[in-house]
Amino acid sequence: MANFIIEFNRDLFNTISQHLEDNFPNEGCGFFLGKEGTPRVVTEVLPVVNSKEGDQRRRFEIAAIDYIKAEQYALTNGLNLLGIYHSHPNHPAIPSEHDRKQALPYFSYLILSIQNGKFAKATSWRLQETTQQFEEEIIHINKLKLT
Repeated sequence: MANFIIEFNRDLFNTISQHLEDNFPNEGCGFFLGKEGTPRVVTEVLPVVNSKEGDQRRRFEIAAIDYIKAEQYALTNGLNLLGIYHSHPNHPAIPSEHDRKQALPYFSYLILSIQNGKFAKATSWRLQETTQQFEEEIIHINKLKLT
């Protein structure tokens, strides 16, 4: 079992939580970029619009053009596209089976539980290529462990 760690500064984490609170009761989503290593260090956040047609309260979708723009931004700025964040409105911050099936092994998947419009809890996950199961990643905010 690997010991994955991802590190955010407080302002970037607040940008994510505010974006997801603003999207409540729908799921919000976006990308985060930074430097690969141990730990992964997030230096940029790119909020995007949930492009899922229909009910966005239980699903999110990122448009292909938004993914391409994020990849181009990363390349232009010498960063790695580290992962995707999204919210679970009025649900726990644990990945659903749908989340697992959509996941790619390299990315970190940050999930924020937004309860009644307010941030409640965050978890981060990485899909293991061999088992196709999620492994939880430790989140540090300004090097303080988030539990």
